[in-house]
Amino acid sequence: MSAPQSAARRTVLKGAAALAGAAGAGAALTACSTETNSGGNTPATPTAPVELGAAADVPVGGAKLYRERKLIVSCPAEGRYKAFSAQCTHAGCVLDKIVEGEGNCPCHGSRFDVSTGKVLQGPADRPLPEVPVRAENGKLVAG
Repeated sequence: MSAPQSAARRTVLKGAAALAGAAGAGAALTACSTETNSGGNTPATPTAPVELGAAADVPVGGAKLYRERKLIVSCPAEGRYKAFSAQCTHAGCVLDKIVEGEGNCPCHGSRFDVSTGKVLQGPADRPLPEVPVRAENGKLVAG
C-alpha cells in the first residue's frame, strides 16, 4: 500500500471506531435511562384512594409489589398493613422485585427494606415515602 492509501485507510478506520464508540455510549445511556422504568409524570404516591386487590394476597410477615400502581405493601402482623411508594428516591425508577424483604431498583441497584421503606443500599439516600393503606371489606385500599 502506498502512503496516501494507508493514511486514507487509517482515517476511515478512525472514523468507524469513533462511530462505534458513539453508538456504544448511546446504548449505555439508554440502559441507564429511567424512562422505561418510571411512572413517567405520574406522582410517586397516589393522589386519590386506589384499590389494590385482596388483602389476603399480602402474606403475613411478607410484602407484595404492585408495580403498576407504584406501591409496595407489607403485612408485619395479621390484619396490619404498611405501604410505601415503589418509586426509587434516587432517579424515579419503579422497583421491579422483592427479594428476601428487599425492594430492588433495576436502574442503579438501590435496595430498600420493604417493611420500613429505609434505604439498605445506595445510590438512593432517602427512604421510600409511606402511603396510607387500610383493609376494607377484604380489599386493600391505598392513598
